[in-house]
Amino acid sequence: MEEIVNRVANSKLKTIDLEDYYPAGERSVIDIAQWLLHGLVLAESRFRESVKNTDFTVYQNHFVAVTCSTDAIIPQWAWMVLQAALTGIAQRVVLGSLEDLETELYHDVIKDMDVSAYLNLPVIIKGCSNKPVPLAAYTKLTAKLQGTARSIMYGEACSAVPVYKRK
Repeated sequence: MEEIVNRVANSKLKTIDLEDYYPAGERSVIDIAQWLLHGLVLAESRFRESVKNTDFTVYQNHFVAVTCSTDAIIPQWAWMVLQAALTGIAQRVVLGSLEDLETELYHDVIKDMDVSAYLNLPVIIKGCSNKPVPLAAYTKLTAKLQGTARSIMYGEACSAVPVYKRK
């Protein structure tokens, strides 16, 4: 009987699973609408008092998305007031949705990623993850790898989709 050989394991093919780079930490959303009159009108003195009386320490070391769930027009300074209240408490604050937050976190991860180990090698960026890896992370990683990898594919070794091949 012939020995079964795992050709993928023996190849130079490298796999990157963005889920492995998922920034650990609690995610939270703060909806500014809770401090608006009828969810639509920002009254400055009432808003400032509400923010002042909010215990933001519950967001200690959290990654926080600050958003507004209504169609209210929020003045720019209000977002700044919330940022100031969360500085030194939250690990990171992003204006937008949880997906915007994940995109920003992955932007930082990929910006700092050392891709020299993939020099002139074929790379598969693994798809399908259990953690919320935003689409933008895949595109940012592709852009970063293009100057290094010989080729980039998406998916799994058994069914990878070609994305890029250096000429």
